[in-house]
Amino acid sequence: MQLTHYNTNFLKRTFPIILVCDNVTNAPNLGSLFRISDAFGVEKLILCGETISIGRKLTKTSRATEKVVNFEIYDNASKVVDDLKNSGYQIISLEITSSSKPIHSIKFSKEKPIALVVGDENFGVSEAILNTSDAIIHIDMYGQNSSMNVVQATNIALYEMTKQLL
Repeated sequence: MQLTHYNTNFLKRTFPIILVCDNVTNAPNLGSLFRISDAFGVEKLILCGETISIGRKLTKTSRATEKVVNFEIYDNASKVVDDLKNSGYQIISLEITSSSKPIHSIKFSKEKPIALVVGDENFGVSEAILNTSDAIIHIDMYGQNSSMNVVQATNIALYEMTKQLL
């Protein structure tokens, strides 16, 4: 028998992970990031950018999770990341760079809370944030394309992180 929202037995829990979105502006992507923040028990979702708004296109994709996910909106992602770093968060950016490490090779620490930074749909995580990151991780890919949608990549990263933090 297929289970529904009302009869699943998933354990509700929150992980010490803040998801920071560096200028992710596409409303359906933002709505999906609310959904996965809820699904993976993210402590807080921080949306950064000058044109972020919670509108109909976002809420259509979020399936009402914007009402239950703890979130904040700021203009400047670099300042948010600096503040989190100064508050003791380990800054982990999800980006393909010449020095990034495959996500499956990283052991995520339970000792410090995590700020996972994901980037702009076209330009990724900003250079300033990459320079202050404690780790830069990527997802190994085997096809022709060198990147994937920010939502799909975030899903994979949060799955791996929460699996290790259980």
